[in-house]
Amino acid sequence: MNREKNWSVILGAAFLMATSAIGPGFLTQTSVFTQSLLASFGFVILLSILIDLVVQVNIWRLIAVTERRTQDTANALLPGLGHFLALLIVIGGLAFNIGNVGGAGLGLNVLTGLDPVLSAVLSALFAIGIFLIKEAGKAMDRIAQVLGGLMIALTLYVMFTSHPPYGEALLRTVAPIKIDLFAIITLVGGTVGGYITFAGGHRLLDAGIKGQAALPSVNRGATSAILLASLMRVLLFLATLGVVSGGAVLDAANPAASVFQIAAGEVGYRLFGVVMWAASITSVIGSAYTSVSFIRTLSPTFERHHRAITVGFIALSTLVFALVGKPVAILLAVGALNALILPVALAIMLTAARRRDLVGDYRHPLWMSVGGWLVAVAMAVLSVQTIVTTLPKLFSGG
Repeated sequence: MNREKNWSVILGAAFLMATSAIGPGFLTQTSVFTQSLLASFGFVILLSILIDLVVQVNIWRLIAVTERRTQDTANALLPGLGHFLALLIVIGGLAFNIGNVGGAGLGLNVLTGLDPVLSAVLSALFAIGIFLIKEAGKAMDRIAQVLGGLMIALTLYVMFTSHPPYGEALLRTVAPIKIDLFAIITLVGGTVGGYITFAGGHRLLDAGIKGQAALPSVNRGATSAILLASLMRVLLFLATLGVVSGGAVLDAANPAASVFQIAAGEVGYRLFGVVMWAASITSVIGSAYTSVSFIRTLSPTFERHHRAITVGFIALSTLVFALVGKPVAILLAVGALNALILPVALAIMLTAARRRDLVGDYRHPLWMSVGGWLVAVAMAVLSVQTIVTTLPKLFSGG
């Protein structure tokens, strides 16, 4: 693979991961946390970026040196473990894809006035069309790059129109007045939790970028992906900070739309439609691709028909949304269980790093191992706390 083509694939993988992270939940959470923490949310973003980088670089490097998808590495460590991990990923990806489809419907509704359900169906057909193209991987990379760049550009414009207090934001990023642990965990989970961190790593593997010789490229891809997602987070944070610092109160039903509309009027509201659609449709594509990548190697039948399974994955998500809407109870339960994926998967890959039969003569850097295990343990403890507090509320109807 020549250098130019190599960089194109790396950039595509970076944007695929970043745009998978930037979904409807990403937009809502960033707006809500900024309203509650104000400039101190900058510290939360900074700390989450550092954690995200530890997680992402660890996992992408180990996918490359094992030259296996994560579920295959898990099965090599303990038969059946990969199947369990794949089940978690697929269930979580499917549930959250219902929300992604709904977000795409909302974005197209804002732009065209079409019924939200019809808008969701049309958006899903667009996503399905990507996977029906002969060179679906290249098409997916290009869509992620174009729509990712568009989201960043439009949010940058809204940030400037909101006139945020840049000095206060910078100061509180290093000297926060308030620190919210839940916000940190939410941001980490929303950026590298569930299927998201594997999106780009599996994409590079599919493109043949693997082995120790590819590690410099893998490092660039992993770092670029986190920085892209974080850039969007920072721009939206500053845009929201500018709005709420001026005394505005965000609409609780759609806080991100409020930011765009208050900052830039009716034009801003239409721009929100574009950003919401782009964020949602790229998340639909990323979720479908990555979720199916976790099961396609588990059976020759799945491998042969992975494209049809991907189409079915999107179609099923859309059907549930069209018939039921966003099933809040299901999303809540799966969200709690989904929190387990990051520490489980990270622990699997860090354990694999010590197995000569999986990584050959590769020596994983000590600081990466230590940092990775610290994050894995911390996220495991907090994940259990999330499940303990969430599931009783779900079953009690609270």
